[in-house]
Amino acid sequence: MPHRSITVSGVEITPLCDAVGPMGAAIGRPLTEMFAGSGLRDEPWVLHFHCYLLRDAAGRLTLVDTGVGAADSPAASWAPVPGTLAGELAAVGVAPADVGTVILTHLHSDHASGAVADGRPAFENARHVVQRAELEAAAGPMLDDVVSVIKGQLHAVEGDAEVAPGVHVHLAPGHTPGHQIVRAGEVAMTGDLVLHPVQLADPAIPYLYDDDPEAAARTRAEVLARLRAERAVLATAHFGEPFTAL
Repeated sequence: MPHRSITVSGVEITPLCDAVGPMGAAIGRPLTEMFAGSGLRDEPWVLHFHCYLLRDAAGRLTLVDTGVGAADSPAASWAPVPGTLAGELAAVGVAPADVGTVILTHLHSDHASGAVADGRPAFENARHVVQRAELEAAAGPMLDDVVSVIKGQLHAVEGDAEVAPGVHVHLAPGHTPGHQIVRAGEVAMTGDLVLHPVQLADPAIPYLYDDDPEAAARTRAEVLARLRAERAVLATAHFGEPFTAL
């Protein structure tokens, strides 16, 4: 079942848990390697795969990220597929066709594979907001099996933009070239800006799968400092609990 929602600046934000589980052997590594210099013990890292449903005062629906996708999705080699996003949406009375905007924080398979179902767009009536830099870097199965399928619904942005009433995206590169976070009031949906709570204490701790570790660390430090100054709430992708107050 979905986690409890919160409402900020007239926007109701509902966390949807698409999947829970460890990384598969294809990319799973000890935590000491995954987060070098963190001092973490080599315990199993169980990830939660959160998406977020936003409903404004007029009832318009925005979905942030689409999860791991089906059993044969690009995430199948390493993530706990199939995801349960459709069931999570149904539990709050939402059908995929009701969603008007999908924001993809980035095009990694655990964040965007659920945009496609049975070879067709899963959210048939939604424009899909992606940073142009992210689209330009797309390759492999994510390009072939996801981006090419939803290409008619793609809405490319560059940098910061308001993409729905009260909902803004902000470029936050490093994890990927066009990684973006999403803001609604004091809540920041952070995608993979922060992967593990240890990075809140020390934003310089790298993540093994950041495309550009130095840029990612710099972005993480800058964004977290700004969010702390605003006393923002993080809505994370992979923490056990979706909301973290700063």
